[in-house]
Amino acid sequence: MNSQVLQLTGLRFGANLGVLDHERVGPQPIQVDAELNLGEQPALPRDADIGHVLDYRKVRQIIIDECTAEHTDLLESLLAKLCVRLMRLPGVLGVRIRVAKLEIFDDCEVAIRCEAGLW
Repeated sequence: MNSQVLQLTGLRFGANLGVLDHERVGPQPIQVDAELNLGEQPALPRDADIGHVLDYRKVRQIIIDECTAEHTDLLESLLAKLCVRLMRLPGVLGVRIRVAKLEIFDDCEVAIRCEAGLW
């Protein structure tokens, strides 16, 4: 047995996010980093059936779908939605999500991170 954490880092796409007038015109580039605590897992999967493990393609698609479904005013609200959706996945014990607005300022990015569940 070992402890496993699934990570997706550097997922970049456009999202309708923000309260400022220019943020309501169209999507802006964001980056999402996610960690999902899967807890104790067998050191070797019992077989090669993708149905017996958490499919990271599904995790990626949930993140993209949630971030692009509708305009969200606050990063904090988007983080909460992501945490709720990802915590519902079978076998997920905890979620850490970081969302960064990449072009809000010329000299830095703005990011917020949240943590839910067990770590």
